[in-house]
Amino acid sequence: QVQLVESGGGLVQAGGSLRLSCAASGRTLSSYHMGWFRQAPGKEREFVAAINQSGGATYYADSVKGRFTISTDNTKNTVYLQMNSLKPEDTAIYYCAADSSKFYGSRWSSVVGSYDYWGLGTQVTVSS
Repeated sequence: QVQLVESGGGLVQAGGSLRLSCAASGRTLSSYHMGWFRQAPGKEREFVAAINQSGGATYYADSVKGRFTISTDNTKNTVYLQMNSLKPEDTAIYYCAADSSKFYGSRWSSVVGSYDYWGLGTQVTVSS
């Protein structure tokens, strides 16, 4: 079992950048496919980005493609989400999640139900 703790959220102006971190404990991150999701007030949790166990394959939601980058550092057991050119519509609580299954792909890895473990989230607020 793995425990996930997000950090790095905050308030930023539109056009700015933030880097979110998700530190894992209990098991090594290389045992999991990892994902970032977000949830805005009154909306369902939505997929943002995913990366496979080896870190060699990534997927992004169309809304963040070209602006966000997911990466992992196995030496630190941490997954990151670099967010550039932030927009007010990026405002949400951001969650990282771990998937212990052997499946990985754009459809599977973009679904909330594919993930077994979740962090508590970190708030990102983008002002206009």
